[in-house]
Amino acid sequence: MLRPETARARQQRREMSYPEVLLWQRLRSRNSGLHFRNKHAIGPYVVDFYYAPLRLVIEVDGQIHATAAAIAQDRERDAFLALNRYRVVRIPAADILRDADAAAASIVSLVASPLHHPSDGPPPRAGEDQE
Repeated sequence: MLRPETARARQQRREMSYPEVLLWQRLRSRNSGLHFRNKHAIGPYVVDFYYAPLRLVIEVDGQIHATAAAIAQDRERDAFLALNRYRVVRIPAADILRDADAAAASIVSLVASPLHHPSDGPPPRAGEDQE
């Protein structure tokens, strides 16, 4: 038997919004060797897109996300994800509709060069020069 979140994710894959479809087509067809997941269950939530190696969640925000109830729900979801060490990036649906290729390229470049890089070793001791 499927977890409720998994069943909901499968249903949402069949009912994706047009901006989500546009972005998914581009993320899936990239020749960068990156593997994104579509409508992935994390805890009690289903996220739009997920890149596992960086624990990166991509959310497409349409008009529905502008309501007070949706803003509160998004804040709660983001807090849960942050608490569990996921990073959330929100992209307005209008930006995807305007230029889906640019939106996908920005996501791929973010994944290709993340802001945080693992350390190559311990930091230098006090008084030592860095080379």
